[in-house]
Amino acid sequence: MDKVDSRFHLVHLAAKRAREINGYYAQLGEGLGNFVPPLVSTASNKPLSIALEEIAQGKIAGREPVSETATGDPLAFIEGDDEGDESA
Repeated sequence: MDKVDSRFHLVHLAAKRAREINGYYAQLGEGLGNFVPPLVSTASNKPLSIALEEIAQGKIAGREPVSETATGDPLAFIEGDDEGDESA
């Protein structure tokens, strides 16, 4: 827990990295190279366990998303939703 700010962030980061590891193993025979292989050597072969070990060792670090809206409106990213435009 000392590597991330909250449990939610830890779960989200671990799940995202586990999906990447799972994708790496799935495309291994195809030779595409779209995914990063596991960054730690471990006895476990489960993607979630590998992801949590990577986070614990500091190999994976999450970052906070940058907010594009300064208004604080969570729906401000929707384009064309003007309040004054009532053409319907």
